[in-house]
Amino acid sequence: MKPFVGWTKVAVMGVLSLQVCVAAFAQEEKREQDLGARPQSSRTGQTGAGTGSTGIAAAKPGQADGTGNPRLGGERRPLYRLNRSDVVALSFTLSPEFDQTLTIQPDGYVALKDAGLVFAQGLTLEEFRLAVGRAYTGYLHDPQVAVVLKEFEHPYFVAGGEVGKPGKYELRADTTIMEAVEIAGGFTHEAKHSQVLLFRRVNDDLVEARVFNLKKMLQERSLGEASQLRPGDLVFVPQNSISKIERFLSKPALSMYVSSTQF
Repeated sequence: MKPFVGWTKVAVMGVLSLQVCVAAFAQEEKREQDLGARPQSSRTGQTGAGTGSTGIAAAKPGQADGTGNPRLGGERRPLYRLNRSDVVALSFTLSPEFDQTLTIQPDGYVALKDAGLVFAQGLTLEEFRLAVGRAYTGYLHDPQVAVVLKEFEHPYFVAGGEVGKPGKYELRADTTIMEAVEIAGGFTHEAKHSQVLLFRRVNDDLVEARVFNLKKMLQERSLGEASQLRPGDLVFVPQNSISKIERFLSKPALSMYVSSTQF
């Protein structure tokens, strides 16, 4: 009977060890679920991040052509897209006789040497390079072409309404709406400082309009809240209500009803 008792003890010890291993495995699995799956590494190309068939690629705000939501902390830094009147230079590595400098026509096309028309407006430089390569596939074997942007329309903003010098100005650096007004000559005496409008084109069919109380910002010294301009923005300073009827009132009568602090 002693051998039987010994084997029984061994079996009991084995069962206990198995239960401990199962419990430890379950605890580790639960911990991994709580922490979330570990993302696998993925290769990235030159024009953007790529993901493999498995794994999760984390979004990195600020990358070129990123689509991060600014409200969630992401940034959008789109690649430049070609516009009408832009000038591009094409250089062919193996066929320099096809090197050429082209201007994008008003209809958005460019006329390639011996390859006809190719649509370029709205394309990034990489997309345009691929389009040129496809156009020359029937003329050249494995065309290898490089594209360089030579001339382009500089970013700009437009200031109008009650500013000293209405017009179109280059947007050379980060510029707030308050700085834009100063660049355009500042407010006139008929300007309504409390309702400065900023028009921003969202797409071909939609324009966003925002109202800024620059007078309040100046009084509270909170210029950091002023919106940064984007290329193509329109800053419009409206006329105050009193100046609209000023020509119908005499100066003594006007001074009785008007206070300089209300604009």
